[in-house]
Amino acid sequence: GIEDNEFSRKWAEVAAKNPIPTAVLVVSAHWFTKGTRITAMDMPPTIHDFGGFPQALFNVQYPAPGKPILAQETANLIHTTDTILDHDWGLDHGAWTVIRHMYPQANIPVLQLSIDYTKGPQYHYDLAKELSALRKKGVLILGSGNMVHNLRMISWEMINGGGYDWAITANEKFKDAILNRNHASLINYQTLGSEVMLGIPTPEHYLPLLYTLGLQNEQEQATFFNDKAVGGSLTMTSVQIG
Repeated sequence: GIEDNEFSRKWAEVAAKNPIPTAVLVVSAHWFTKGTRITAMDMPPTIHDFGGFPQALFNVQYPAPGKPILAQETANLIHTTDTILDHDWGLDHGAWTVIRHMYPQANIPVLQLSIDYTKGPQYHYDLAKELSALRKKGVLILGSGNMVHNLRMISWEMINGGGYDWAITANEKFKDAILNRNHASLINYQTLGSEVMLGIPTPEHYLPLLYTLGLQNEQEQATFFNDKAVGGSLTMTSVQIG
């Protein structure tokens, strides 16, 4: 969130290589709701939704504007469900820890779309497809989570780099499926073996990936960056579509 490290530098590099978006829509692992909601305020607050970290992290503010008109347009695109315009959330750490390194001036509107915890993976993949018109308007859609995320098994000895064998295996399975456009297996990830199930003990950090893949068109390739395991049971692997 506040550190200058290999991951934050790569996010900044990726942002610099791509066109400046008209807005950013973030699907964060940290906004898990009943129903689908989208932030619709003019100035979303910076949310510090964590505990036990240094005060410097709680002091971080990312004062990017919202864009209520775009929130309404997005809600209108989603026919899978009724989308609630939300005025109570803001930008959680799944959003600002990434985008503050990509767009440090905080001058690009940012919205968040919640993940409905009552729905399964296929639902989220299909909902993502309804957002494709936003890309034509120059909106960057960013899924923020981790493909492998098991905090209960974290190793502090490997916090700066390194993964358990099962974590590396799970991550490679994900990457192979992404490169081969085998989205069906990624939607039905429970069939991919015990390593994958260790990597996804709960779905909230995995589901943002399905929003990204749901937006991939037939001509677009997937590329990886920040492809590294840390803490034994986490991978930082990021996927860019197009």
